[in-house]
Amino acid sequence: MSVAISVIIPTLNEQWVLGATLDRLQGQPDCELIVVDGGSSDDSVALARKAGCRVIECPRGRGRQMNAGAAIASGRVLLFVHADTLLPAGFRQFVLAALSQPGVVGGAFSLAIDSPALSLAAIAFFANLRSRLLQLPYGDQALFTSSRTFATVGGFPEMAIMEDYVFVKRLQLLGKILILPDRAITSARRWENIGVLRTTLINQLIVCGHGLGVQPTTLAAWYRRLRGVGSSHANGGQRSKPAGK
Repeated sequence: MSVAISVIIPTLNEQWVLGATLDRLQGQPDCELIVVDGGSSDDSVALARKAGCRVIECPRGRGRQMNAGAAIASGRVLLFVHADTLLPAGFRQFVLAALSQPGVVGGAFSLAIDSPALSLAAIAFFANLRSRLLQLPYGDQALFTSSRTFATVGGFPEMAIMEDYVFVKRLQLLGKILILPDRAITSARRWENIGVLRTTLINQLIVCGHGLGVQPTTLAAWYRRLRGVGSSHANGGQRSKPAGK
């Protein structure tokens, strides 16, 4: 039996943030929660099962994991949420209302960063400005589209980095991308780990490299090396695209 929305969460060693994310998602009617684990060695899978999620496992890689979740989802709408992102209360009605608008094929929430730092508030401001002007949200804003549209664009590219960017670009060819005023609150850990300026510069380097045609595997290697982390432990375990530009 189908439901209105399938919420799909890719995980890899996210036990410290996943519980709060799942708590925020509980209690929504006509909504299923799917956690796709990429081989966690911590308690991520146990937490997801305890929360009543449908849990599957597949080889790591955010694009691959989100596609695997979409393949088993029964929802007419697919909502992709990072493990460290809190959706607003009532997210279900906001998403369904957005996709009911003529010409809208997908969307995302506005970005907020879980920190009182003015520098991070500024980053969120410019990320939201970019999102609205260019209709170009990123994955930490919780992307959504219909299951039919997701199939039409071929899902997420299973590439080493920037999978959300390419996915949204594909959606743009079909119609409007709507940015909701309601905020998705993402963790500040990426910026706090190595500093706001350094993180922002690395993110922009990766985006520019992608635009110049640098191969995703090379970009991912740059990203890991510049952040000073190993390939299996970047961003708390889950390999991530540059986020919160």
